[in-house]
Amino acid sequence: MTDVDRAGAAVADGDLVVYPTETVYGLGADATDPTAVERVYETKGRPRDNPLSLGVPDVATAREYTRPTDRDLAFMREFLPGPVTVVVDRGEAVPDALTAGRDRVGVRVPDHDLAREFYRAAGTPVTATSANESGTGSVRRVAELGDRVRDAVAVVLDNGETPGSESTVVDVERGVVHRRGAGADAIEAWLADREG
Repeated sequence: MTDVDRAGAAVADGDLVVYPTETVYGLGADATDPTAVERVYETKGRPRDNPLSLGVPDVATAREYTRPTDRDLAFMREFLPGPVTVVVDRGEAVPDALTAGRDRVGVRVPDHDLAREFYRAAGTPVTATSANESGTGSVRRVAELGDRVRDAVAVVLDNGETPGSESTVVDVERGVVHRRGAGADAIEAWLADREG
């Protein structure tokens, strides 16, 4: 069994996994399982009113769990996979625990082969949040994992150092960039071109 298979099995068992992306290391659990999502919040010490994102291997899978508009889809086809979190209407399978009770959820399709391979092995959307305790710096290499996170996870997928930039968070339908990160200039240009 490969490390990726072990990681996928861990998610199926309700456990947590640390995995690399093209930005920072992420903390993954079954994003459709409220109990697993709660373990992510607990491990990070993250406030429950601060929603988590949904990681999927491709836009087609995102459409199974969310309700993107035509404008959202046009954007997603242009920028995903990539270092961007796209805020869209959630589907019924997405629990309140993930979105902090909101009707919308951030979708992440990393431009990272191992991350997407892990998502496919999990067979379900995975939480896409940085693998650090809230209030501490993002994790760029496995050696930087805090004890609390390291002790809580079943599998660590080590793929060396990540760039360390954060994803850009954008609500395409409303034309709002919530957080500027990697690729923000191109994203803002795309939104500006389509205003009105």
